[in-house]
Amino acid sequence: MRTIKGKSDHVVVVGAGLAGLSTALRLAGAGRQVTIIERESFPGGRNGLLNKSGYAFDTGPTVLTMPDLISDALACVGEKLEDSLELMPLQPLYRAFYHDGSQLDVHANTAAMEAEIEKVIGSDEAAGYRRYVDFVTKLYRYEMNDFIDKNIDTPFNLLTPNLARLIALGGFRRLAPKVSQFLKDPRTQKVYSFQAMYAGVSPQQALAIYAVIAYMDSVNGVFFPKGGMHAVPRALAAAAQKHGVTIKYNTTVEKIERNNSRATAVITTSGERIACDALVLNPDLPVAWRDLLGKNPWSVKRLNYSPSCVTILAGSNKSYDHLAHHNIHFGESWDGVFDELIKKKTLMSDPSLLVTVPSKDDPSLAPAGKHSYYILFPTPNLDADIDWKKMKSKYRDQMLATMEERGYHGFADSIEVEHVTTPLEWEQMGLERGAPFASAHTFFQTGPFRPRNMAKGFENVVFTGSGTQPGVGVPMVLISGRLAAERIVGPVK
Repeated sequence: MRTIKGKSDHVVVVGAGLAGLSTALRLAGAGRQVTIIERESFPGGRNGLLNKSGYAFDTGPTVLTMPDLISDALACVGEKLEDSLELMPLQPLYRAFYHDGSQLDVHANTAAMEAEIEKVIGSDEAAGYRRYVDFVTKLYRYEMNDFIDKNIDTPFNLLTPNLARLIALGGFRRLAPKVSQFLKDPRTQKVYSFQAMYAGVSPQQALAIYAVIAYMDSVNGVFFPKGGMHAVPRALAAAAQKHGVTIKYNTTVEKIERNNSRATAVITTSGERIACDALVLNPDLPVAWRDLLGKNPWSVKRLNYSPSCVTILAGSNKSYDHLAHHNIHFGESWDGVFDELIKKKTLMSDPSLLVTVPSKDDPSLAPAGKHSYYILFPTPNLDADIDWKKMKSKYRDQMLATMEERGYHGFADSIEVEHVTTPLEWEQMGLERGAPFASAHTFFQTGPFRPRNMAKGFENVVFTGSGTQPGVGVPMVLISGRLAAERIVGPVK
């Protein structure tokens, strides 16, 4: 495994996102002096927080899986997850609603899920589900250590016995056909393949290895931190500061000072110079290259980006008894939805959407008797010919009209506060092409072909976050923090 050159006594991390915090904890545990520079007044990056009129909203990810990865980062400085976070396992993980009026509760417990599928669909489908769980469990076991939680310098690093096992298992075939080998009903096919959206590709386009995302949530479990998802970066930041990491909030890095191939300091917009022996960049990778390193290498220019989304954060005086914490409403169209989003780059004509109600499990996130809602509609990214300055209000109304059709009667009139984010706002937050799911996990943007976490042309600059290896999602960016730290100090135990 390649590591940076030269000494690494003082490491500057730009960005207090989950990946930056994960990196900092591991470096601090390895005895390095660490300074994090964060432009906002709080940690979290995309895992942000909005407080408005007594409502608290997570502005980024709402699904937490693989909490052991949080424990692992905290353990690097001798801290325990249970001392700083209260995690509630969600039951069900999701509630899926379908165009025919049926619904399916998704459980991590395989016996409970088998019983649910048998009740709603039938015994043959339940048996197929059991075989599917065996498949994704093997995928995870073969994939995690060799292909996800590992720094990859060349494709030859993948030549392990587990590669042969993955090939034999069918991991490099397409996801949708692989899922259909086990699951025959469109309802289960959808609920166990929609996770491909997190990787920025359709189930028809995604490799079957991305069924590992279904393992991470639908088999391993989904959790919700008391206080909202933002409790995670708050806990990581507090642990980092407790163990000597300096976090400079409300501070923006303007440029990187370099001496030949070595970064020597960051310069802030206020003119402050902060010297470093090594530098870790957590901003979106293309933005970090362009705005901080002043380059746009071919490995970045060639990238294709995931679809984006529009979110409405709504504080409402209305509740709905039929909802779970996470609710997925599937339209009748499925292949067509992805075709519109990815190929045609148009808005969904028959939308599928996510509605999360965090106040259902933590009433402190809304005023008494009221609820906070997180509503997400996938959309094309900014490569599409959509003027979001003109479309924002119109599409917001279309989203609420769709919700009315899907059973949220009177929701639009119940909204007391709201905050709408379109691809244009995502771009303004520093996300390339307005794509919060970063570059898509197509074959040539996956594993060894994804932009590497060592900056070519620099001997002491490392990237972390969803734009580099291993990729997108809360588990992946926490792992990317470990991989970045190992580029500086070697293997981290």
